[in-house]
Amino acid sequence: MPAIAVKEAFMPFREYRTWYRVTGSLDSGKLPLIVAHGGPGCTHDYVDSFKGITEIDGRPVIHYDQLGNGNSTRLPEKGPDFWTPALFLEELDALLNHLGIQDHYAFLGQSWGGMLGAEHAVLQPRGLKALVIANSPANMHTWVSEANRLRQELPQEVQDTLLKHEQAGTITDPEYITASRVFYDRHVCRVTPWPSEVARTFAIMDEDNTVYRNMNGPTEFHVIGTMKGWTIEDRLHLIDAPTLLISGRYDEATPLVVKPYVDRVKRCEWVLFENSSHMPHVEEKALCLGKVSEFLSRHA
Repeated sequence: MPAIAVKEAFMPFREYRTWYRVTGSLDSGKLPLIVAHGGPGCTHDYVDSFKGITEIDGRPVIHYDQLGNGNSTRLPEKGPDFWTPALFLEELDALLNHLGIQDHYAFLGQSWGGMLGAEHAVLQPRGLKALVIANSPANMHTWVSEANRLRQELPQEVQDTLLKHEQAGTITDPEYITASRVFYDRHVCRVTPWPSEVARTFAIMDEDNTVYRNMNGPTEFHVIGTMKGWTIEDRLHLIDAPTLLISGRYDEATPLVVKPYVDRVKRCEWVLFENSSHMPHVEEKALCLGKVSEFLSRHA
């Protein structure tokens, strides 16, 4: 089998630079898939496995680090007014045009990336042929309420530690971080130890959590950033692209969290991965990539 082409480059965006990578060839004739990471404020590393779809069906897969993250321009001086869904929608449009695929593409967004994908899809872009929403909320109030329900199932001493540091404002204390990790190991990634690409994303976020801190907050269940009141529930009926919804049995994106997509997106298929939490693309990689490839092949 010939080697798969890989191209990394930067796209100028405003006065900054957005890093991207194309696995496979945009000239293959196959519907290209663009992959958006979560956070807001993660990096492409933990969703890197989706490049394996190129091996399955030959379609090009594009990863990118959203502005402020990973290999793209970091902007630690920017505050909450800068980091908005509108910024990332503009960046996505710029990337589609830069690659020349704006008239014919599929989009996969994981967690926050799926929220971004939904915001993009409700605008009914003519080139969007298929949408994959992976482990994403449709309403942040439901997300927070379910995260806190799951938190109440943690060992009591873990709950007490979390609460103590939140009340004291000491959420960077190593004890708080260790307690948070109990939640993450149950509901974010159940592979132990975390695979290197997952650990790499979290290490980079530890270096610079500007976007995550401003838009989300300090942890998955302590959402106090600018996205805390976000919802797209009342606009989901506007999505006309065929949609695949992915979630995991142990996911922090519980069935209640993802249900609006199932109920309100006209052409939505839902796959629940029984042995996964928030990262089926890592926890049940072969099955997950196969399901996505099969869906895209049907809707190309």
